[in-house]
Amino acid sequence: MTIKFGVKTSPMHVGYDDIVRVWQEADGLPEIEDAWLWDHFLPLAGPANGPIYEGWTLLAALAAQTRRLRLGLLVTSNRIREPAVLGKIATTVDVISGGRLTMGLGVGGTHQPPGAGGTAGENPALREYAAYGLKLVPPAEGIARLEETIKILQRMWTEEVFDFEGRYYTLIGNRNEPKPVQRPRPPLLLGGWGNRMLRVVAAHADIWNVPGPPHNSPDYLVERGKVLDEHCAALGRDPGEIVRSTQYIVSYEDPAGARKEIETLVEAGMTHIVLGLRAPYPEGVVHWVVDEIIRPLRG
Repeated sequence: MTIKFGVKTSPMHVGYDDIVRVWQEADGLPEIEDAWLWDHFLPLAGPANGPIYEGWTLLAALAAQTRRLRLGLLVTSNRIREPAVLGKIATTVDVISGGRLTMGLGVGGTHQPPGAGGTAGENPALREYAAYGLKLVPPAEGIARLEETIKILQRMWTEEVFDFEGRYYTLIGNRNEPKPVQRPRPPLLLGGWGNRMLRVVAAHADIWNVPGPPHNSPDYLVERGKVLDEHCAALGRDPGEIVRSTQYIVSYEDPAGARKEIETLVEAGMTHIVLGLRAPYPEGVVHWVVDEIIRPLRG
């Protein structure tokens, strides 16, 4: 089994130059396959007035300043941008990067009870969406909207011109030129873990991503993976076609503990590990990750 590693720089409470530094360092280390941002407008932790950057704008800048890394948002909120607008943005980033985009996508803000998804306290989307005039929707509606978005993206990336009439979105005479560099389309990563969401993953995803510790335990990932297998069986799809990806937040003080937890994630079936880096980023942080975590695990 080949385990691939990426890094994630959540762009809050950190400067732009520091993010560029980390990404360019990662770009020069072949042990790092990919690098990721997120899609939030307010900090999810720490001071509420701290700096934070818009994900896709930042991704375009980083795409222009790297050469090798695959890249994307982990994950894009489907509730922020209209599907065809998102498709045009993503196409542009794939062109800028020379065909290195992985299209990370999730339902986005929906009505959730406190503590949902392993995040303590009230739904963080409540404050964020209110601040930016965005609307939370029921989970079922969020998933239905996501499915329409996936269909729109696929058609934008493969067809010359088309109309689309869905329950939530309507397009007339959509054209998207140039097409992405990657043909027939950039790979699709879907993030989520609910039963209905896992059916969407089974139907459409190339990669499934779910947060690992401290949000979700390895045992929970195993159980969710079995649900995904069941959906694949019902749809007649080989579950081995879907890469299983998870996020793990690194502790700079305990590399041995990090290695042990990552081993449990691999035992749980995860073959793509995204290492979340905490800001502020120490000098040489990606070299440290490679030397203290990745190489010992592979050795």
